[in-house]
Amino acid sequence: MNGTLRTTGATVYYEVRGAGPVLLISQSGEGDADRTADLVRHLAADYTVVTYDRRGLSRSVLDDPERGATMADHVDDVHRLLAAVTDRPAHMLGCSFGAVVGLHLAVEHPEQLGTLIAHEPVAPSLLPAAERVRHVRELEELQDLYRARGLADAFARIAETLGIDPVAQDTEPGLTPRPLDDRRRAGFDFFIRNDFTAIARDTLDVAALGDTAVRVIPAFGRTTPRHVFDHRCAQELAALLGVEAREFPGGHNGNTTHPRAYATRIRELLAT
Repeated sequence: MNGTLRTTGATVYYEVRGAGPVLLISQSGEGDADRTADLVRHLAADYTVVTYDRRGLSRSVLDDPERGATMADHVDDVHRLLAAVTDRPAHMLGCSFGAVVGLHLAVEHPEQLGTLIAHEPVAPSLLPAAERVRHVRELEELQDLYRARGLADAFARIAETLGIDPVAQDTEPGLTPRPLDDRRRAGFDFFIRNDFTAIARDTLDVAALGDTAVRVIPAFGRTTPRHVFDHRCAQELAALLGVEAREFPGGHNGNTTHPRAYATRIRELLAT
């Protein structure tokens, strides 16, 4: 089933596949509802999987494109989407930017979530002060690089920042091709220009996160270098919650590079 949902200042496109407990996937980067099609196929026998286009991406249209979107907008969209598809606590997989959306939801609307898997959240507020300042500056420099030299140069630097090797990236066989077409280019443009700022200005209530009733599972990719921003955030989240960060197949984008093994890991953790 495909549908659209009117939210404040936007129309959000979403898809629902499968049967069973609701599992909402909030994507990273320029990822829209189609980004994890391979992963959804491996989960739909066990879960009602909900994916969506984050506002500003693909089919989720802003009423006023010049206004952009804040982190609060993204969180409110997911809050409204979950309320539209279920009246019970849902599972959520948040990847990178999507994981930050999930962390906000765990603080602001904990009644909507049973379990949140937060895979390598890009959340500077989780880090010690000096490290936080450095990574916010890093995001701002990436925006400047994109404006000055375009997507190819910025993409390479973003991959380096997140510990991704796009040339030698290990993958499972038989993945659905995802060429860098005009829709993805437009998504990257919105993500870098707008959502990098949303990350840099994010005001996640870290203290309240430590008290949430939601079962939050910090997660990291097996091949993600241990020193990079996203891995550090996962480890700091685990320390804050007093739990163990769980390893997943692949790296930062393991949900797309290793969908079979990633789905198996999700089922293991949600069944625990």
